[in-house]
Amino acid sequence: MKRHFDEVINRRGTYCTQWDYIEDRFGMSDLLPFSISDMDFQSPPEILKMMRDRTEHGIFGYTRWNHQDYKSAITDWYKRRFDAQIAEDWIVYSPSVIYSIARLIEMVSAEGDHIVLQTPAYDAFFKCIHASNRKLIANPLAYQDGGYTIDFNDLEKKLSHERAKVLLLCNPHNPTGRVWTEQELTKIVQLCAKYQVHIISDDIHMDVVYNNRKFVPITSVTKDLEHIYICSSASKTFNTPGLGGSYVILPDGEQREKFMTFLKNRDGVSSANIFGEISVIAGYRYAESWVDDLCTYLYNNMKLIKEFIEQEIPAIHFEIPESTYLAWLDCTGLHATDQELQSALVEIGKVGIMSGTVYGENNRVFLRMNIGCPQAKLLDGLQRLKQSVLSLTR
Repeated sequence: MKRHFDEVINRRGTYCTQWDYIEDRFGMSDLLPFSISDMDFQSPPEILKMMRDRTEHGIFGYTRWNHQDYKSAITDWYKRRFDAQIAEDWIVYSPSVIYSIARLIEMVSAEGDHIVLQTPAYDAFFKCIHASNRKLIANPLAYQDGGYTIDFNDLEKKLSHERAKVLLLCNPHNPTGRVWTEQELTKIVQLCAKYQVHIISDDIHMDVVYNNRKFVPITSVTKDLEHIYICSSASKTFNTPGLGGSYVILPDGEQREKFMTFLKNRDGVSSANIFGEISVIAGYRYAESWVDDLCTYLYNNMKLIKEFIEQEIPAIHFEIPESTYLAWLDCTGLHATDQELQSALVEIGKVGIMSGTVYGENNRVFLRMNIGCPQAKLLDGLQRLKQSVLSLTR
């Protein structure tokens, strides 16, 4: 296991967003990237074998997803990993999680309606809400001692507005790494039911969870599922975002039919990518032990970061998250502006790490560092971070 994840694979020249197009984000091309959230690991051998077998067949025609092989792979995964009962009929294919979120917002709200969102947040949420001509209403997470909690008083205030129609939830949360507990999810469901607000939950990071924390799908905390929707994908788990494809869990039959109408009749995106479909089936069926090994490796990466920062850059505060391969670094103690820090990272350290401002964090100085990579790359990146920080204090 260790040798597999320690292998350094050259991704340059593969049209890779993180490596080949780093200049788009940071203005320079010769940087070591820790940016967009895919990993520098090969996908599980079980997926690669099934894809090779399919490639040798040599015909890549239109592909159906609405069959038991695909849907039962998903439902069985939820049962084994999360002890969650998901009916096969609830599952609908989607080209991407953001597509699903955009269509669901369109289905259950009108222009000018309020979409409530815990912040900081994944930046694509901001773009999606604004592009749909809805109003983003922030429910800032409470930050204390490096940890985050939901401000439920503020959340209820935001949900009680007559134009509040959707709570866009992220579970596990990007970028903070929180895994919402069963108690927190139950309270969220109760508040949304009280004010008749739909819940759209982005669960794409659900499989990377640490320290015996338990991921709970929001469908597991209530029997009233009429206004609850889960958008997820196997792509983060198995490092397959380039293959396309995700899925939506839609318990309500009427909303499911409406989504299918958008998917097939209006937008014409109901035909799955064969390799994306195979990655779901092979990954969920046969690569469970690979996921366990991945989580162990990523957690060790997180521990490496914490030890390095405490010893070498103590002005930065970092707590190991409960989930995701995204390290959320509080750099406020450096007493540098976000712009000064980014300039040092790019010009001195030659390293690309995402600014917290991208995710709506404007009160403190944060970095979001993708640590889904071999430890050799991570150690190089940490040394470059240290070099950048030292340049700020000279």
